[in-house]
Amino acid sequence: MEAYKKWYQLDNAAKIIPSTAHGANTRVFRLSCVLYEPVEPALLQEALDQMMEEEPFFACCLKRGLFWYYLEESDIRPMVEEDILPPCSPLFFPGRRNLLFRVTYYKTRINLEMFHVLADGTGAYAFFREMVARYLAKAHHLPDKGLKFTSAQEDRVGDAFSRYYEGKQKLDQLHSMERGKAYQLKGEMDKNMESHLVEGVVPASKFMEKAKEYGATAGVFSTSLYIKAIMEEMTVQELKKQQVVASVPVNLRQFFRSDTIRNFFGVINVSYSPSQDGTGLEDVVRKVKHSFALQLSEDKVAGTMNSYSALEHIWAVKVVPIWVKDLVISRIDHLAKTGVTGTVSNLGRISMPPEFSPYISYFSTFMTAYRQQVCACTFEDKMVFGEASPFTTHGVMRHMFRQMAQMGIPVSVSTNDYNMEEREGRE
Repeated sequence: MEAYKKWYQLDNAAKIIPSTAHGANTRVFRLSCVLYEPVEPALLQEALDQMMEEEPFFACCLKRGLFWYYLEESDIRPMVEEDILPPCSPLFFPGRRNLLFRVTYYKTRINLEMFHVLADGTGAYAFFREMVARYLAKAHHLPDKGLKFTSAQEDRVGDAFSRYYEGKQKLDQLHSMERGKAYQLKGEMDKNMESHLVEGVVPASKFMEKAKEYGATAGVFSTSLYIKAIMEEMTVQELKKQQVVASVPVNLRQFFRSDTIRNFFGVINVSYSPSQDGTGLEDVVRKVKHSFALQLSEDKVAGTMNSYSALEHIWAVKVVPIWVKDLVISRIDHLAKTGVTGTVSNLGRISMPPEFSPYISYFSTFMTAYRQQVCACTFEDKMVFGEASPFTTHGVMRHMFRQMAQMGIPVSVSTNDYNMEEREGRE
């Protein structure tokens, strides 16, 4: 008799992810930790084994039900491997029973790649930071204090969307994805639609000093620099006629108390029309700052959260077979691509206990997208911008880093391509 296996419903943000994982948009993200010394694979495996004993949720496989996908626990042991696959390679293979994350290493770099149905960046970093801490404790004979989760496991694997859903059954978030058209990025693309990475490291203190000069937060300033960089790629006619739309993920834990390690995020869209709003960086910052303030109000954020949750609670949606849901959601996702130029996400400051910090150079984050997603995170005084996209040319990132350099913010850039002029090394 087969033993009972625990299973979990997908959280409300995760429900649309399997249907939208196509081509370059594998819906896999990568968290990296760069050390000052080569990684010892055997010790990293020991740290990973410990983590799986404490967090068995991450060992789940994705199964296809009649009406929804769901997660089922497994006894598969994840194995640490050298990083030889293309970055953010697929982790979801319909009909295959496999883990939805991988841990790899290359020289001084430790990587965690994860399919988005398991967690968002904030949740995945909780797992990743603990694993890195366990590894460093073993490598340097430090007290194995780790970071230790303070919340109960049922709270960590709970669905925060369902907890805070108010019963307002509207699909505004999905409908808004279909509205309008935005400028679409251009450039040479990988023939196999594999991800190409660009990583830029800047002094966080200098970046924040410049942001404050413009009266902006790190998130507002990052988004503004990104929009301005996109405008540098546009022709005169495109600047006159088209708008840039930057999609910005928002960590809902800032607004609703939750210890979940699963997905709990919303998305706001910042629309910018160069012909109406201006072409200077000051103009962009002003518009982005206003858009953030408007969309990050308590009511707006609650509406976003309820919109995601509504997908599960509407009766007509519940009874539709999953193959129909796959087709409909895939169609909505296709329409959504025309309404967004690119995505920029700031995961904020990554902290580690002081006894581990001397061994860590920096953290970085990459998220796949159909066109482009730029992720930023900060560790001590290093702020890192990571881009994952199918583009083999990186004009937008080049413009973004040049803006920073011209402001007096030094930038160290690396890429897994050879054709980026500013490349300082190959990772």
